[in-house]
Amino acid sequence: MISWRLTARADHKYYEFVLANGGREIPFPAFCPERRFDLRRGRLLIGRRSVSRGIEPQIDLTGPPEDTSIGRSHALLVTRPDNSWAVVDLDSVNGTYLNYSPDPIEPNASVPVGDGDLIHLGGWTTLTLSAG
Repeated sequence: MISWRLTARADHKYYEFVLANGGREIPFPAFCPERRFDLRRGRLLIGRRSVSRGIEPQIDLTGPPEDTSIGRSHALLVTRPDNSWAVVDLDSVNGTYLNYSPDPIEPNASVPVGDGDLIHLGGWTTLTLSAG
């Protein structure tokens, strides 16, 4: 069985796209270490933890530094029967984008993603899906 990993990083190219398209300006971090998540099958919530609201994402993008344009419950990463993945935007305020597309994915629709795909969310965050 293929093992999957998701890597989160600050992405200046995506940050410039957000600014050019009228997104609210939040500071781009001077330093942001990559974060890696080993993925397990199922439905994995992508977002930022909120103790007061009881939200604890499996892919927790709470800082520091913190991309405050990522919703608490922003998106889902869902395994498909063939062990591939799909991403679902949970009707987030700022949307979810794939592979530098200028158009966000449709909210609440399952969109297939695979090895090497880039998932953009928030003001400067890019997630890279990798198999191996």
